[in-house]
Amino acid sequence: MTSDPSDSAVGRKAALRAAALERRDGLELDARLEWDQAIAEKALALFDQIFSPHPEEAASAAVSKDAPARSGASFETQGLRPAPQDEDCGDGHGEPIVSAYWPMRSEADPRPILEVLHARGVALCLPAIVDRRMIFRRWAPWEPIVPGGFGTLVPEPRQPEIAPTMLLVPLAAFDRRGFRIGYGKGYYDHALTALGPVVSIGLGYGAQEVEAAPDEPHDRRLDWIVTERETMRCG
Repeated sequence: MTSDPSDSAVGRKAALRAAALERRDGLELDARLEWDQAIAEKALALFDQIFSPHPEEAASAAVSKDAPARSGASFETQGLRPAPQDEDCGDGHGEPIVSAYWPMRSEADPRPILEVLHARGVALCLPAIVDRRMIFRRWAPWEPIVPGGFGTLVPEPRQPEIAPTMLLVPLAAFDRRGFRIGYGKGYYDHALTALGPVVSIGLGYGAQEVEAAPDEPHDRRLDWIVTERETMRCG
C-alpha cells in the first residue's frame, strides 16, 4: 500500500512542530524578554521601510541599525520589496490595518510592536475563530480581551470585523523560504488566501528555524520573518 503524500507531509510537520516547540519552550524567560525587544525593534524598522515613500533609504537605515547576525535572506542579501501602495496596505482610504495575535505559551510577544503602532495612529486588529474560520476584529492596546478558544484571547464580540492589510503571524517553526508550521489547523493559510494581497510578517525566535518546512498546495509563504537575530525577506 502506498502512503498518501499529504499524510507524510502532515507527519513531518507534526514532528518538526513538536521539536521546535520544545526548543522554544526551553528558552529562558529572561532571554525571551530581551529577544522580544530585539524583535520589536527589527519589526518596527521593517514597518518604517514598508510605510516609507522611499523604502530604499529606510531599509538602508534599518540595516545599519540592525545588522543581521547571520547570512541569508536579509536586507543586505535580498532585494528590497517596494513599499506597498495605498490600495495594497490600507483600509480603502490609504491607511494600513495591522493584525497581530495575543501571545500564548512561549510565543514571541508582539505587544510592544502594537503599542508603538497604536501610538503612531495605526489601526490594529486581532484574529478570532468564528464558525471554524479566522476573522479579524478591531482592537487597541488596553481594550478588553476575552477567551477565544484554543488558549487564545480575542477582542470582545461587539468589536467590528475588519480586513487587515498587514499581518504579524505567530510561528511554531519556519524555514528561510518563508514557509511556516503553525499549530496544525490551517487557519492562517486559509485567512491569507481569503484576504488576497496583504503583507505577512512571521515573528519567532531563531531556535524555531528548521532546514525545510514541508509545504503543501494550501500553504502560504510569508513575505518576511523577523527573529531576534535578523530580518528575512522571503516571499
